[in-house]
Amino acid sequence: MRRRLAADAALLLVAAAFLLPLAWLVLASIDNDATLRVSAPGSPTMDNFSAVWTDEITFTPMLNSLLLCGGATVLTVACAALAAYPLSRFRSRVVRPYLLTVLFTTCLPITAIMVPVYGLFVQVDLIDTMSGTALFLAASQLPFAIWLMKNFMDGVPVILEEAAWTDGASWLQSLIRVILPLMGPGITVVMIYSFIMMWGNFFVPFMLLLSPEQLPASVSIFTFFGNYGQVVYGQLAAFSILYSTPVLLLYILISRRLGGGFALGGAVKG
Repeated sequence: MRRRLAADAALLLVAAAFLLPLAWLVLASIDNDATLRVSAPGSPTMDNFSAVWTDEITFTPMLNSLLLCGGATVLTVACAALAAYPLSRFRSRVVRPYLLTVLFTTCLPITAIMVPVYGLFVQVDLIDTMSGTALFLAASQLPFAIWLMKNFMDGVPVILEEAAWTDGASWLQSLIRVILPLMGPGITVVMIYSFIMMWGNFFVPFMLLLSPEQLPASVSIFTFFGNYGQVVYGQLAAFSILYSTPVLLLYILISRRLGGGFALGGAVKG
């Protein structure tokens, strides 16, 4: 009994650690006099949302984030699928060392490679470009995306691919028309993970994008800490809620598909 009470108390403490910041975010967004303390506003108002609901503060940065992260996510998923296919289907002694090397690259801190990357981007004239920044974001997420994609691809029966080959399909056609449709939930997981990690990335676009009109929302949120002389907590909280909305909507829209499973059991019968 005591152990159960202790476990429940520990879980409540963990839940409170997550809920208190969220409570502050909601309460501060409707309080003109918001501070760092979690307190109910004396007179709730939507003025903070009205103040940030402008093209310069919200719409342009959010559009930049969608274009930047969306393009990088598509590139990441496409490259991860092409890279995971031979790793999943062909047996070789170099597969495991290669996968471990790929996994090791995910442990490298992004700050350790930004200086040479910045110099490279200057030389190849990709600095301050959305395409160059999206390319680097995709490359930074690709190692873990390959690991995830390979694990999901291993769950697709090879017999289905062999049947497609018998009908005259090439390996690329079998990948696109047989394997990828069957691993839809896996692709969705890779897509969500990559998009969320890129959506919250501050350092990469902060270093590679110089023009204010190209900055994504993850960088423009930094202006609430400097351009106003002091932190405007109410507007910061309101912008944070708006900034989190696309990710929440993305998860809600595809949550049903995530819970659907692969359903490959009946595909190998008959």
